[in-house]
Amino acid sequence: MVLGGGYSGLIAANRIARRLNGADIMLVNERPRFVERVRLHQVAAGQRLPEHLLADRVRPGVGLTIGRVTAFDADRREVRVGDTVLGYDTLVYALGSGAVVPESAAGAVTVAGAESAEEARKRIADLAAENGMLAVVGGGLTGIEAAAELAESHPGLRLRMLTAGEPGDFLSARGKAHVRRVFDRLGIEVLTDAEVEEVREDAVVLRDRRAVGAGLTVWSTGFGVPALAARSGLAVDAHGRIRVDPTLRSLSHPDVYAVGDSAAAARSNGRELRMACATGIPAAYCAADAIAARLTGGEARPLRFRYVNQCVSLGRRDGLIQYVDADDNPHRTILAGRIAARYKEAIVRGALFVTVRSGPYSFTRRRPVLG
Repeated sequence: MVLGGGYSGLIAANRIARRLNGADIMLVNERPRFVERVRLHQVAAGQRLPEHLLADRVRPGVGLTIGRVTAFDADRREVRVGDTVLGYDTLVYALGSGAVVPESAAGAVTVAGAESAEEARKRIADLAAENGMLAVVGGGLTGIEAAAELAESHPGLRLRMLTAGEPGDFLSARGKAHVRRVFDRLGIEVLTDAEVEEVREDAVVLRDRRAVGAGLTVWSTGFGVPALAARSGLAVDAHGRIRVDPTLRSLSHPDVYAVGDSAAAARSNGRELRMACATGIPAAYCAADAIAARLTGGEARPLRFRYVNQCVSLGRRDGLIQYVDADDNPHRTILAGRIAARYKEAIVRGALFVTVRSGPYSFTRRRPVLG
């Protein structure tokens, strides 16, 4: 059983089906559609994207159960989906993450989920029609991509970013400078040292009690995982992510594997992997191959992974590729402008492609090889 039909879960289900011909595989997902999460800022900006049904993206032999997982008992090997209890022998936990929004910011919208991005789209369109002011809280990757996309798609929208540090603190000096140039071109005002205390209907209140006008706020300060894994009895870290060994197997329950944002996975040197599509995809390959190996008497190989770059979209006509070392620390080298936008688009399309074509590669050796 695979819980979650995002990038990691769908790849894991299809990879297991390829490796274990005739196995009984069930993919459980809350909705019948596959959501390109890395494009949700485009949805919020009003762009219409193709719909991808999960039924069209699973290999033969993978069954689908559509419904919300409401309970999970790791000791009894049972999952409750709505009013139905399902049993399993081996489970892949891939329920991902969601936006963390404090109660004081309950009036804000996010672009972290399909429904929330659609709500944001409607409200932002109304605000843009009035030439209103939109605040984006958070200067990380999600905030940067959302701010640039919204400013480009709605030229009449006034937009300001509120962030405790510099937008893109994870980037090199050259990378941060390019983001600032794009923001200046798009008319995005940036307020640094702006720690948000409260989101009101018409303003954002900072910790120093300054009120910054905003007809709507997009909250993008980080992600968290559901409490379901912790409640189930699985060993989790301080953030609720499932603690796993180098093959993505749960440290407390050997019949459970975790992939994607749900897993507290690490590189061979102990450096924890960040929540990202870039890490979730190879983790899914690794877990699927480990399951297939153990069920057929083979050797389960550990995850072999290194970072190469971070891809940032800055609207449809600009982008930034920040090259990094194996541990995700930025190099001086960047790629920027239209060519970077095309690069990022190719990466996003490739991520969609491998959810179906999950067979040819392995991330359990030093480099991808023919499987």
